[in-house]
Amino acid sequence: MTDSDPHSLAHTSQNLLAAVRRDAPLVQCLTNFVSMNYAANAVLAIGASPAMVHAEQEAPEFARMAGAVVINIGTLSAPWLDSMLLTAEAARQTSTPWVLDPVAHHATAFRRDAIQRLMDLGPTIVRGNASEIIALAGGQSAGKGVDARDAVAQAEQSALDIAKRRQTVVAVTGEVDFVTDGRRSVRIAGGSPLMPRVTATGCALSAVVGAFAAVSKDDPYTAAVAALSCFGIAGQRAAVQAEGPGSFAWRFLDALAALEPDCLNRESPLR
Repeated sequence: MTDSDPHSLAHTSQNLLAAVRRDAPLVQCLTNFVSMNYAANAVLAIGASPAMVHAEQEAPEFARMAGAVVINIGTLSAPWLDSMLLTAEAARQTSTPWVLDPVAHHATAFRRDAIQRLMDLGPTIVRGNASEIIALAGGQSAGKGVDARDAVAQAEQSALDIAKRRQTVVAVTGEVDFVTDGRRSVRIAGGSPLMPRVTATGCALSAVVGAFAAVSKDDPYTAAVAALSCFGIAGQRAAVQAEGPGSFAWRFLDALAALEPDCLNRESPLR
């Protein structure tokens, strides 16, 4: 494994943000009830087009026309799982990139079974917090429900193991993010301590990762890096005038919408 060149990645991230704004890719999100509105607004703010299509009767068919699919198991149920499995399979058959957000997958037997079945369908990118990624690799995490109780640095080896074993990109998010495809890796700073105090910022990030995956189908690693970089810069900007989590939530959406592609070079959070 080698560390990526931050300067080259920053330039690529700039080009990918410009591509998202130009192409407005359609991002199908099978996400949880808590995050639907905020995630859709984040996708719109970055310049893409969200479609919150999750019913089994139409989601697999819709996946065949989407630029990317995002599957989030936050408010999981048996009907939703059936739809997620069929949709992931449809995405795989059409080589449509799809992002998996394994929310609290280690909390219950139902979730543990669901995440293994979804992982077996080959997600293009897995985006989770440190506790989720450690548990996904088979380790013992300190996570409690959806909350991460482990540091990102503790999850780096788990991310590498998953990326190599599953041939996927793994993005671990926290105070300093870590992204790897098993061969390359990079750390991404930025953001704000207010971000985990706003419901659905992580879920919204997974949806935005989908937008970048849609315009970087040959290299999902750079897609994940670009999306996390945008969140890092927007989080820093939004925190400057935020008075608390409430004002941060809407300021963050405004900051995402105001991002200029060249800021990913000027204000690069890559390390």
